[in-house]
Amino acid sequence: MKIALVGYGRMGKIIDEIALKRGHEVVARLKETPTAENLNNPDVVIEFSLPEVAFDNIKACLENKIPVICGTTGWLERKSEVEQLAVENETAFLYGSNFSLGVNLFFALNEKLAGLMKNVDEYSCQLEEIHHIHKLDAPSGTAISLAEGIIKNNNKFDAWKLEETQEKQLGIFAIREDEVPGTHSVYYRSEVDEIEIKHTAYNRNGFALGAVVAAEWIKDKKGNFTMKDVLGL
Repeated sequence: MKIALVGYGRMGKIIDEIALKRGHEVVARLKETPTAENLNNPDVVIEFSLPEVAFDNIKACLENKIPVICGTTGWLERKSEVEQLAVENETAFLYGSNFSLGVNLFFALNEKLAGLMKNVDEYSCQLEEIHHIHKLDAPSGTAISLAEGIIKNNNKFDAWKLEETQEKQLGIFAIREDEVPGTHSVYYRSEVDEIEIKHTAYNRNGFALGAVVAAEWIKDKKGNFTMKDVLGL
C-alpha cells in the first residue's frame, strides 16, 4: 500500500518504521496541513497530529476521497462532522482512541465487567490513567473510551468527569509522569474488597502496529469504523 503520514512526531516515526517493515511505501511524511499535492496520491492516510489541527487534517484528506485512520485525541466534539464527510465523499474513516490489540481486548473486558456490576450496589467505580508529561489532553482518549463503555453498560452512571466519582458522574484521575507510554485502570471498591482491571503499555510499538493493521484493513472500504470492526470484537 501507499501510506501518507499526517503528523510526524514520535508516533508517526514509529508507524513509518513498522509500515516499511510490513512492505508498504510511505509516500508522504507531513507536519503541515495535507493537500492533494503534498499527500502524493496515497491509498490511505494515518493521522497522528495535535488536537487543534486534527479536524482540518482529516477534513482535507476525506475531501480528497482518501481513507483516514486517526489516532489523535482531544478533538472528538467534531467527530460527527468527520463521519458525515466520510459518507458524503464515499470514502472511509476510522478513529481509535487506542490502536493496541491489548487495549481493544481490555475495552471488551471493561464493558463485560460493567454489565456484571450494574446491579451490585456495594461497589463504587473509579478510573485512573497515567501518561507521559508530554501528553496534551486529559483525560486520555483511552480513558474516555473506557468511561463510555461503563456508562453504556451500567445505568448507575450517565456522564464522566475528571477527578473523583460523585453520584452518577464517573470519575477519572489523570496523572502525568515522566515517560509513561500509558497505563489505564478501572477499580470497583466496596468496604471489604476491590476489583481492579488494568492495562499497561510498555512502549508505543503496539499502538503503531495497530494503526498500520487498521490501514491495511480499511483499504477499499467505505463508511465509518472502529477497531472493533478490524479485530472482529
